[in-house]
Amino acid sequence: MLPSERQNKFLELLSTKDVVTISEFMGEFDISIETVRRDLSILEKQNKIDKVYGGAKIKAATFGESTMENRMTNKLLQKESIGKKCIEFINDGDCIFIDSGSTTYHIAKHIMNKKRLTIITNSIPVLNQLLNSEHEIIIIGGKVRHNERSIVSYDYIFNFSQLNIQKSFICAGGITIENGISDFNMQEALIRKTIIERSREIFVLADSSKFGRDVTINIAPISKINYIITDSNLSKSTINNFSKFKSKIIIAEDF
Repeated sequence: MLPSERQNKFLELLSTKDVVTISEFMGEFDISIETVRRDLSILEKQNKIDKVYGGAKIKAATFGESTMENRMTNKLLQKESIGKKCIEFINDGDCIFIDSGSTTYHIAKHIMNKKRLTIITNSIPVLNQLLNSEHEIIIIGGKVRHNERSIVSYDYIFNFSQLNIQKSFICAGGITIENGISDFNMQEALIRKTIIERSREIFVLADSSKFGRDVTINIAPISKINYIITDSNLSKSTINNFSKFKSKIIIAEDF
């Protein structure tokens, strides 16, 4: 296993516990104490973990991530237009995933005219919006993140391998050409990585302020994304920079 792969596995293990001890890393990965310390030092320099006495913990992503309450009202017009634009890509009978987030929530607000959808989600606001609809709803089981009004899960709780998703609509805290899409929380990022692998088409929903921004956890390179739906404030130079990728940028006009 390459050091970078092992370090990503470290982060996955750290996301499941408050603190992981050095001896636990050694036993889980069958490596020496020197290798554990070296990998933890690298992750600490990358600002992804905090080292504590005898082990490490995932770094709290408090910088830069505003509360869900603030995000639900911030850039409301742009997010509403992005959510409405997504409806054009959803066909009757589709099986789709709607991610947690203030932008993806607006898909649920406009989806009522579609028929026979199977909707998988980890978003409590999306679930509440769709409770009285006739769509089949599958809610991912796991732990509730109260601040985000979302549910985060692990493979041993929810069997992701059974999912066969046609289209997934996911959020991102940042998008760059170099590092792709990223977000603040490891548990949310792990779900998004898994959903991307289980989906035929990936739509990333992000307002224009997310472009050129790297945040804590990498989710996927741009090459893994089929469409990026954003608002009309995105600059032409940014659109041109992304033109070399297969990912298509779609502009949702304000309404």
